[in-house]
Amino acid sequence: MNQTEPKLSKIPFIIGDAILVGLAYIIYHQSTRPMTGWQMLFFVLCGALGAWIAVLPFLLEYRAALKLSETNTLTSAVSQIQNVEQLAAQIGAATAQWQNVQEHSAKTVSTADEVAQRIAAEAQGFTEFLQKANDGEKAHLRLEVEKLKRAESEWLQIIIRMLDHTYALHQAAIRSAQSGLIEQLGNFQNACRDVARRTGLAPFIPNAGDPFDPQFHQLADTNAQPQPDAKVGEVVATGYSFQGQLLRAALVTLQTEILERVEEFVEAAPEIAVEEMTQGGDPAPMQVNGQSVPPNLEEQTLL
Repeated sequence: MNQTEPKLSKIPFIIGDAILVGLAYIIYHQSTRPMTGWQMLFFVLCGALGAWIAVLPFLLEYRAALKLSETNTLTSAVSQIQNVEQLAAQIGAATAQWQNVQEHSAKTVSTADEVAQRIAAEAQGFTEFLQKANDGEKAHLRLEVEKLKRAESEWLQIIIRMLDHTYALHQAAIRSAQSGLIEQLGNFQNACRDVARRTGLAPFIPNAGDPFDPQFHQLADTNAQPQPDAKVGEVVATGYSFQGQLLRAALVTLQTEILERVEEFVEAAPEIAVEEMTQGGDPAPMQVNGQSVPPNLEEQTLL
């Protein structure tokens, strides 16, 4: 805080100084020579008082300026102290705000941790739910696949059995030597096979005289052992493949077996005719080219 220095009027001091100096001069001029003790005392006293009065205003101004400076210094110190107090108050307010911020941050971190834990729990529960749903869906699909495979197996067995019967009928027509019946049953058999081929089921019939292949051929007599150079004689039942995979080998007889059965049939023909005329019984099993088809042929299908 700036203040103007007080101005002291020096005129009264100058007048007083002049009077005292003049009085000292008068005493010096009017006194006898040499000056007596009282004269010397008054002369020195007037001169000293005049000198002191001449210096006094400057001393008073110096003291006033000194006090003003001290006052200004004290005022500045008080102002600085007030500023320090304001700064301390601001620091306290900032500290309180930082404490509030820290508390809010701690609450935010705690809330974030809770949210993260909830999210983790929800994610784990959702994962378990998806796993259970996936397991259930897999089990359901596995069951459906098993049902479809079972249905496909049953369907293939039914189709194969129907084709076996059509093949047996066609062979019976061939043995009857009726051209019209042979043609009709042949067309019927070809139509049935075309329908089966559309589903991927393909019948195959080996030709007579083909080398016997255990992979694609099986003997009607399960106890017989084919020779290494054995050849196919007759086809008792057709072989089948489904979508390129072998289901059942063709049921065949060998050429040597055909000759033996012909000789046995020729020898036993009269007895068989008499027995059929005189006795009744169960109907004979299905035969193809004179060879009985095993009742469990469908069970030999390789699925």
